[in-house]
Amino acid sequence: MWRKYRTLAPAQRSTIVAVMTLPSVLITGGAKRIGAALCRQFAAAGWHVVVHYGSSAQAAEALAAALPSAETVQCDLADGDAAVAMVEALAARLPDWRCLIANASVFEHDDATRIDTAVATRAYAVNALSPMRMAQAYLASARSAAGRRVIQLTDQKLAHPNPDFFSYSMSKYAVDGGALMLSMAGSDNDRIYRLAPGAILPSHDQSHEEAQVSHRLNLLERLTGAEEVAEAALFLAEGPLASGSTLIVDSGQHLLDQERDVIYLARERV
Repeated sequence: MWRKYRTLAPAQRSTIVAVMTLPSVLITGGAKRIGAALCRQFAAAGWHVVVHYGSSAQAAEALAAALPSAETVQCDLADGDAAVAMVEALAARLPDWRCLIANASVFEHDDATRIDTAVATRAYAVNALSPMRMAQAYLASARSAAGRRVIQLTDQKLAHPNPDFFSYSMSKYAVDGGALMLSMAGSDNDRIYRLAPGAILPSHDQSHEEAQVSHRLNLLERLTGAEEVAEAALFLAEGPLASGSTLIVDSGQHLLDQERDVIYLARERV
């Protein structure tokens, strides 16, 4: 089991003092995209950031090197046992591990007419089962006198579902419900939150130009930035919201009844 994940430390020995004095946050999928924005936001606010990655070692190490206090950790979240072991190892050495952000996910296409069992298995493992197991391990072993926070990224489409990316959507329903149930079982000093972004960055097979169109299909007709999601996550980590709360960051997209994913809605208009 211990060989299934590894932490990268050679260039990070100078962070030892910071780890002892700063609140820590683990951000899964932190090397790129929204995860990288989360890492930068928390680092700027004075947190020690643990940048998790699956296969993006170069990007993770470059990001960590650019932050005031950071380290990287590698783990394949499809392996739930390795994910739990990673959390337990971090909990053993981080004296003020104040927040776990489950951001990593896989986003592969299938639809309601024919479920792809391989896609569904990966989506459930990475997007739902491992995040909940990690959250449970974190709450069982992490230390923070200031209280602990779990922030689970979900999706605005849960408010108005469509049949595209069927297995992905099912996995997000599962983890959203799991996070809510976990909030009911937590201690008074812990908080479990759901953070639901809308269309933020180009995804699946989108070009940058297509995203500029599809990502404006919301009430405000504006692009929602990854930094807005990061700001919301920091607010949840430091703010007073009740456990179980959901924060949606999508410029009003969840208030629209969209019958298909915005990727395809935009293409239908061309």
